[in-house]
Amino acid sequence: MSKTNGAALPQYKPADFTSDQDVRWCPGCGDYAVLTGVRKALAVFGGKKEDYVFVSGIGCAARFPYYLDTYGMHTIHGRAVAVATGVKLANPGLEVCVVSGDGDLLSIGGNHTLHAMRRNVDLTVVLLNNRIYGLTKGQYSPTSEVGKITKSTPMGSLDAPVNPLSFALASGATFVARSLDVDVKLFESIYSQGVAHPGFSFIEVYQDCNIFNHAAFFYASQKENRADNTIALEHGKPMVFGASRNKGLRRCPDGFEVVELGNGISEDDLVVHNENDRSLAFRLSQMRHPEFPEALGVLYRNDSQPTYDAMVHNQIAEARRTKPEANLESLLLGDETWDVG
Repeated sequence: MSKTNGAALPQYKPADFTSDQDVRWCPGCGDYAVLTGVRKALAVFGGKKEDYVFVSGIGCAARFPYYLDTYGMHTIHGRAVAVATGVKLANPGLEVCVVSGDGDLLSIGGNHTLHAMRRNVDLTVVLLNNRIYGLTKGQYSPTSEVGKITKSTPMGSLDAPVNPLSFALASGATFVARSLDVDVKLFESIYSQGVAHPGFSFIEVYQDCNIFNHAAFFYASQKENRADNTIALEHGKPMVFGASRNKGLRRCPDGFEVVELGNGISEDDLVVHNENDRSLAFRLSQMRHPEFPEALGVLYRNDSQPTYDAMVHNQIAEARRTKPEANLESLLLGDETWDVG
């Protein structure tokens, strides 16, 4: 048993975070693996079940709170981050996590996502990106590629897709990472780091919708080609990839270039990953298959930026200290109100 403030805490197993609800995703959906990763991570965090709140919007991913034996809220379309912000401000001692899809977080909910990022609200947001609207049966989403044939774009989508990681970095998120649905070990590691991070944590997960957009990310997730098409980021380590670990990323005037090791090129010539370099992270977020390997792991973190929720509570405490006589009525009325006779 671990202890917090002298009180003994229960030691959990992943099964302890399993609710009594039947999981109702399509067989083979990538959400199952992510759910497993979350349960495994929660079991080793050391807190109580009552310390965690999972908030979702609308979509297949929005069923997440039902399947976890923690507090949870299934909110309305696009408003999960706004509700989660309210929960965190009301009770900053809670660990608040949003789990939702690319449509919910980046389309109708994009406005809320952006502002929570720039404020650095202490939330963990897991974006399950399958590049499609799955719950409503296969319409193109904000992350669908140009030319995507769907029921709502029978001649192909004309929209340039949102790049979730670039969006997060440009909006001010202080922890930005990417994982795969099928790699539970990688996801568990990234998710644990995201929850521990003091600030807005954004984790994109390449997730397979095997009914309406099957194999969208198979170039990155399958064992036979993953090593050549992705690069596993390690802080302070040169960026080496490939099944034979014989390729790497080197700086060039246009950004990065892929090189083969040997013939005078060594790991000393490669880019070294620095999680604290936002500009480097942005370049990594722009890399796209097949020209470049796509980055997996933690692209960026800044653990020192103050969180919005902490600043709000500090401001409240300061107001109470300096103006103990103040009350809500006087604040609302102020000095510029008058009665009309």
